[in-house]
Amino acid sequence: MVTAVTFWALSVAAVLAGAAVFQVNSMARASYSLAVSFIAVGLLVLLQQQNYVGVVTILMMVMEMAVMAVYMVMFMGMNPALMPMSMVHDKRHALATSVGVFVLLSAGVLLVPWPARRAAPPADVTAALGEELMGPKMLAMAGVGAVMAVTIVAGVVLAAHRTRYDRFGDDLRRRPADDPQRGGVGR
Repeated sequence: MVTAVTFWALSVAAVLAGAAVFQVNSMARASYSLAVSFIAVGLLVLLQQQNYVGVVTILMMVMEMAVMAVYMVMFMGMNPALMPMSMVHDKRHALATSVGVFVLLSAGVLLVPWPARRAAPPADVTAALGEELMGPKMLAMAGVGAVMAVTIVAGVVLAAHRTRYDRFGDDLRRRPADDPQRGGVGR
């Protein structure tokens, strides 16, 4: 009973948060609505005991939205990210397409004769799924993940042409500080 209630609650949360992406009026709010939707989907996958895929989905979406927020603040400032905008550009066609895809996928789920299980599941479902998804490339993919994280950090560092310490010089001894704008505490 608890599992069924949790499943339906997470399902409703995923759909409502996904719909909110197209209802909210800013890029930041749309990004966070999408993150909430995918976190709910990740929790649904965890509920189905697919631990690897569920955790990867949650981590991927949280990190993606965090990086997107950093770039929104860095390049746009937070005010433009919260300014009103529409995530839908052709509302009539987008609505018709989304309803059509929903009906088609729902019909596929309900009308396709699903095959019966022929064998017992493997002892470690997560390891078997990881092997099927990545095969012998799992170590390489783990390395690629680390390289991607370093690339994101390096991109942010390189994009920030000035930090709060630059104003004191390379040895941090320049007095008074070389500020691009006058003002500040104690001046």
